[in-house]
Amino acid sequence: MSPVATQNLDASHGTELSKDPKVSGKASTPGTEKLVINTIRCLGADLCQQYKGGHPGTVMGAAAIATALWRYSMRYNPANPEWVNRDRFVLSAGHACLLQYILLHLSGYSTWSLDQIKKYHAPTMDGIAAGHPEIEYPGIELTTGLLGQGIANAVGLAIANKNMAATYNKDGFPIIENKVWCFTGDGCLQEGIGQEAISMAGHWGLDNLILVYDNNSVTVDGTIDICFTDDTSAKLRSMGWHVLEVDDGSNDLAAIVDAFDQAKSFTGKPVFINIKTVIGIGSANQGSGKVHGAALGEDDVANVKSALGFDPKEKFAVPQAVYDYFKESQARGEKDEKEWNELLKKYTESYPSEAKEFQRRLAGELIESWESNLPPKSSLPQDPKATRQSSGIMLRSVIPQDNSFLVGSADLCESTFVNWDKMVEFQNPKSGYGDYSGRQIRYGIREHAMVGVANGLAAWHKGAIVPIMSSYFIFWLYAAPSLRMAALMKLRFIAIATHDSIGVGEDGPTHQPVAFPLFLRALPNFNYIRPADAEEVAGAWILALKDSDHPSLLSLTRQPVPLLSGTDRNQVQNGAYIVHGDASETPEITLVATGSEVARAVDTAKLLSDYKVRVVSMPHMGRFDKQSAEYRRSIIPSGKSLVVAIEPYCSFGWAKYAHAGAHMTGFGHSAPYSTLFEHFGFGPKNLAAKISAWAETRKGSEGWNLPGVGEFEELLLNQVQGH
Repeated sequence: MSPVATQNLDASHGTELSKDPKVSGKASTPGTEKLVINTIRCLGADLCQQYKGGHPGTVMGAAAIATALWRYSMRYNPANPEWVNRDRFVLSAGHACLLQYILLHLSGYSTWSLDQIKKYHAPTMDGIAAGHPEIEYPGIELTTGLLGQGIANAVGLAIANKNMAATYNKDGFPIIENKVWCFTGDGCLQEGIGQEAISMAGHWGLDNLILVYDNNSVTVDGTIDICFTDDTSAKLRSMGWHVLEVDDGSNDLAAIVDAFDQAKSFTGKPVFINIKTVIGIGSANQGSGKVHGAALGEDDVANVKSALGFDPKEKFAVPQAVYDYFKESQARGEKDEKEWNELLKKYTESYPSEAKEFQRRLAGELIESWESNLPPKSSLPQDPKATRQSSGIMLRSVIPQDNSFLVGSADLCESTFVNWDKMVEFQNPKSGYGDYSGRQIRYGIREHAMVGVANGLAAWHKGAIVPIMSSYFIFWLYAAPSLRMAALMKLRFIAIATHDSIGVGEDGPTHQPVAFPLFLRALPNFNYIRPADAEEVAGAWILALKDSDHPSLLSLTRQPVPLLSGTDRNQVQNGAYIVHGDASETPEITLVATGSEVARAVDTAKLLSDYKVRVVSMPHMGRFDKQSAEYRRSIIPSGKSLVVAIEPYCSFGWAKYAHAGAHMTGFGHSAPYSTLFEHFGFGPKNLAAKISAWAETRKGSEGWNLPGVGEFEELLLNQVQGH
């Protein structure tokens, strides 16, 4: 129920407020609403001042917005933050996390005690009140902070709700029926990922998504007018959104709640609520960039408290009336979840098959037979195939029969082989292209938001949805911040990245990655997998699907590669293993390669007939790094053998395993892939000649003169390069 507030909640202590007719079943005393909002403002000022850091301005300016959300508008149960049918709240403007922490505390989340909130910006490692929201803690749906990411995450959550509802809801059984609330500021609306995600949501008609805009017209540099003069409301209307506006969002609680009530009732489009606020209201520097990301100062904090009717000497004051104000929210949440549990019980009785699948997915389990559905090596195509095609074989063996997977591409569905027979597209049913039960998502040419959306899908209820996305490898660079956020949050998805080397050929150096893999290998909690052939592609899929806590990117070729006799899908899990040569004897030369260059390394080894040569495939350097020292030495005996790495990327990072390498030392060129591999020195004859000549320089009287630390040699450094 909306509050019956007839006057604005300004910062002055003397403003009279109407009664809220329902607080724990009793009428509140006059001024309760003002007391609640001013308490939030003073807490924000105190908590930032305590350690002289943080973001007090939005806490103070948007206190009424937060009060409206947690007290009147959102559906949640503080006693069970993981309740599946709760509304989701995403703080895209993650720097305002203190506002969320305070409301989680006031609304009854037991983990969020006042003592925990006091650790905001504290010099300690045992707190949960991080400088930006982190997914690990109750009431936090996703880790946010990089501006705009949260909007994309919220779109993902909204898609998840729509898809789950369309898949499992039945007449009279709306087991998935909730809203996604996203709080955004000026920065998120300027970032490209935010604009991409907003466009997606409008296209799909996600009417379960409500974007709340804290329009305070201030960024770090000062007034927004110096860089941003868009008519945001008009722009959102043009992108397919309902738009509501609130003129005094720092004070007029009744108007805010009324707007939220309207937003929940709209259908057919997502809703954008443009709420004008005053950042740092009550501060001497209100409305300026000075209150955005810095503590107010002791004198200003005292002045704010005095103006709001609080004792300036008392810190972290929360009157009991404020806690009482939120008790109805707790009771309402418990009631809502209890009713939902009863509904789910009846649903299970009426639709046992659907309920069983629903519960399996909530448990994070894939269908039991998924791994056995992958074709064995003996059934794989024997003629050379691009690993992107081989990935398509694996996808079609697993995806169609399991609703856990939501698959999509950045305008490259067929080129990246993520399509399957009889697939249904996730689309607004009014479009005529599909419906909300569809599991093929057309992300359009929006790579950055695609991955941000996938993070929301994966976080909806961990394990219930496994997002799969695809694009050309170089375009994943556009999405690098979202890939990083997935790794940080330990969310599982599978990224299909095709056209992964100079083998792209005629598309030229603009599309030929030479350095990007280095970032992905250095990224913590991330699986960068570059399979050599169809058998290793199967291993890559197995690794990615069994690893429920990490995102995976499969780096795949456009050009065909042969099915190698020595590859083994089960060995991919170790990161690197021997594919050619006698494993029982110590090699004189060890060639280590990845992806399409493994076959070239095998051909090169055959030409190095004067030496005992071993070839090692390393599809996942990170996995190999984590193996025991004994295993790593048994595969790459770098203390006894000359080791050469072969890969058409930059060599950075290979020195820890190899003494020399055949790598790219510049950008590529535009020509057919076979021409390029020869031009840049990756032809087996040239590799054999270069390696043999180098090996001769390392001969000593009693064996190899092995290079020392810092003596890594670029064997193709003088090869004719491109740009």
